[in-house]
Amino acid sequence: MELFTDKEKCCGCQACVVRCPKSAISMVDDNEGFLYPRIKTAMCVDCGICKNVCMFQNIASIESVKNKFIRCFAVKHKDKATRMASRSGGIFTAISDLILGAGGVLYGAVLSQSLEVIHVRAESKLERNRMRGSKYVQSRTDSSIYMQIKKDVENGRTVLFSGTSCQVAAVKGLFREIPDNLLLMDIVCHGVPSPRVYRDYIEWWEKRVGTIATGIDFRNKGNFGWSTHIESMYFGKMRKDSCVYTDLFYGHNTLRPSCYSCPYKDINHPGDITIADYWGIDNAAPGFNDDKGVSLVLINSAKGERYFSEAVNAGSIIYQETDIEKSMQPPLKESFKCPESRETFWLDYDKLDFDGTIRKYAPHSRRTYLKYRIKQILVALNLYKIRR
Repeated sequence: MELFTDKEKCCGCQACVVRCPKSAISMVDDNEGFLYPRIKTAMCVDCGICKNVCMFQNIASIESVKNKFIRCFAVKHKDKATRMASRSGGIFTAISDLILGAGGVLYGAVLSQSLEVIHVRAESKLERNRMRGSKYVQSRTDSSIYMQIKKDVENGRTVLFSGTSCQVAAVKGLFREIPDNLLLMDIVCHGVPSPRVYRDYIEWWEKRVGTIATGIDFRNKGNFGWSTHIESMYFGKMRKDSCVYTDLFYGHNTLRPSCYSCPYKDINHPGDITIADYWGIDNAAPGFNDDKGVSLVLINSAKGERYFSEAVNAGSIIYQETDIEKSMQPPLKESFKCPESRETFWLDYDKLDFDGTIRKYAPHSRRTYLKYRIKQILVALNLYKIRR
């Protein structure tokens, strides 16, 4: 049995791995570093469950897991330190505080000690804090994570799962009916870049600096402001800033093939709550933006509305209801198109070293970095109106 006809039909969520009754499916990295399911034919009994549970290529399944958009908000956490530690406005912290306060558990993406992006389980604010901030690489959602989610839900724990729309859809696929004690939060996703390119980027910096990297900030809001996109690598107390990874990412050659035809690129999402950076905030809510981060929050279900109201009642957020028509970022409309250069990029990537890749596919990364630094200075001097 074939799980998919081409790689555009697989998002790597591992729902098929979790649901296979014979444990006949494993995940294997391809040449681009993305995980794909592989069936062990000797163990497969052709039951078809793996195809039926796929929440990416089954149109009926896709539509069944989507909630219908209800309301749109601009949100800022009242605590400045919380907001500065968050990628946008801190809505994830506000909602997850409610879950933890009720004795619940959280599932979200973190950076491991080796800087791999993985999904983990958390029961404390200290563990939760590792989940804050954007990670511009596909996280590994080990199949054991899905099983632990199911176990926690069935044991009556309140559970919050946060991730990309395809990951949230995979979690929904674990249940015949979505339990009331499971809250799902998805992000407005640009697309997930190659883990191979991400690993090579880290190694490139380590060779340049001569020591092991200890951390990465994919968008350093604390040093450069919310409206910039400068990444920072950390080597102990040393920090190195650039826009190399940024330019490779926005070139779209490194995105997973399925991201170019993602069925979740519209305003209806599988999450009860959908969150993002609120690009276009100055048009949607003039005066709300202070360049310290604003969350776009889409409420997609009665459950999501209930939890948002609880956050409001808890007094943790500043919010303003906004017009969705003034908030339509590109990923809320359609997927980014596969660039014509993608095939050539990967042929070159196998031949060139990382410096050669930068010279050919991110030649203006230094200029991008200087552009953002100049913008940062102008914002500080109130000479630039923040917009994105």
